[in-house]
Amino acid sequence: MSASAFNKVRTRIAPSPTGFLHLGTARTALYSWAFARHHGGEFVLRIEDTDVARSTQDSVDQILAAMHWLGLDYDDGPIYQLQRLDRYREVVDGMLAAGTAYRCYTTPDELNAMKAAQEARGEKRRYDGTWRPEPGKVLPPVPTGVTPVIRFKNPLDGDVQWDDLVKGSINISNREIDDLIIVRADGIPTYNFAVVVDDWDMQISHVFRGDEHVNNTPWQINIFRALGAPLPQFGHLPIILGDDGLKLSKRRGAVSVTAYADNGYLPEAMLNYLSRLGWSHGDDELFTAEQMVAWFDGSHLSKSPAQWDPAKLDWVNAQYIKQADDGRLAAWLVERLGQEGLDVSTERLVPMVRLYKDRCATQLQLAEWVRLHFVRPEISDADRAQHLTDAVRPAVQALAQRLDALQDWDAPSISAVFKACLAEFGLKMPQLAIPVRVLACGRSQTPSVDAVLALFDKKVLVERLQAY
Repeated sequence: MSASAFNKVRTRIAPSPTGFLHLGTARTALYSWAFARHHGGEFVLRIEDTDVARSTQDSVDQILAAMHWLGLDYDDGPIYQLQRLDRYREVVDGMLAAGTAYRCYTTPDELNAMKAAQEARGEKRRYDGTWRPEPGKVLPPVPTGVTPVIRFKNPLDGDVQWDDLVKGSINISNREIDDLIIVRADGIPTYNFAVVVDDWDMQISHVFRGDEHVNNTPWQINIFRALGAPLPQFGHLPIILGDDGLKLSKRRGAVSVTAYADNGYLPEAMLNYLSRLGWSHGDDELFTAEQMVAWFDGSHLSKSPAQWDPAKLDWVNAQYIKQADDGRLAAWLVERLGQEGLDVSTERLVPMVRLYKDRCATQLQLAEWVRLHFVRPEISDADRAQHLTDAVRPAVQALAQRLDALQDWDAPSISAVFKACLAEFGLKMPQLAIPVRVLACGRSQTPSVDAVLALFDKKVLVERLQAY
């Protein structure tokens, strides 16, 4: 049954709170969100927290924070699986009554021994169907003291076929898959069962998810059919590779979405960059979330793995920083510098942002520029030896005196003082400007020196120059 069985497009993102929201899940969330918005549908956030041993509230909080930062608003949720246990039991009871599920008393030790023997014989490791009921079959006596699991009675013959939104037609024989455990001995449903019940109840019409779920899909389709539930359309997205060519994941190489927020990336830049990791719209490199929604109809999704490129992300982020409102960037800096004990107003920072932002790939780099106006920088031995020579010391001291006497503290007045000192000591601009930059800013290269110095508190600047 196709998505035409649904009244409207409904997509979802369903992270497991066993760690942070990583980049692959964020990309899946973005595609799911954009697809729903493009079609005037709805987007659902579901927290798949049935892994009780590994799920944490900190992870839940981080997932919610990441979704909020990215601006991926959801219409339903967050919905927690652990709050739906009664519903799963209801569905399982119906399946047991209908004969599409059964109780299995094979213990974990017996199952391990079974699979080891199969492997020794060169056979595929799988459950052998000991407790699977069949017409005329006599089941073993129910052992005492063993709490059963519940298995799905997977069809023995035929194929599972679906037209994947990314990969095209996929066909897997039922003989390749065995009877899946759908409820553990502790009564907690397993992923492949709970996700089907959830998608059914929540009327999910389209499921975007990672490549690693392709092997789960035949079980899920068979469970959908056993329940008489409409099938969503599936789209399995290729993996994201790290710099080393290996898959990014929670356990290897991935960085949390919120870490990028902390490190000064803009959410609109992250969305723009993530969107291009497996999807394209012509040659467009930079576009807004609104434009993506207008374009993202589910086509033009790549079948090939995407390569995470930190340098490209920095370039994208730099373009968005250049376009960003100065007050917005200043407000971020106020909070960031405040964490370091620096109490600076937004109004004071806005002109600094305006001067420095074109040089920055991240807001952290912008913070480094701004911070030098409030915290005396360390001067490297190399800069000290190269630029702070005895020959230029008198000119710097004279400049400091003249700056101290200035009435109008602005770039034109500072420029006039510079010119007067250059003429008095017979120097060219770099001969005086570079030592001044090093003393004031701890670096030999900055924007126009008069513009930089005008942003200093005059007393602070003069003290730094006089410390030559």
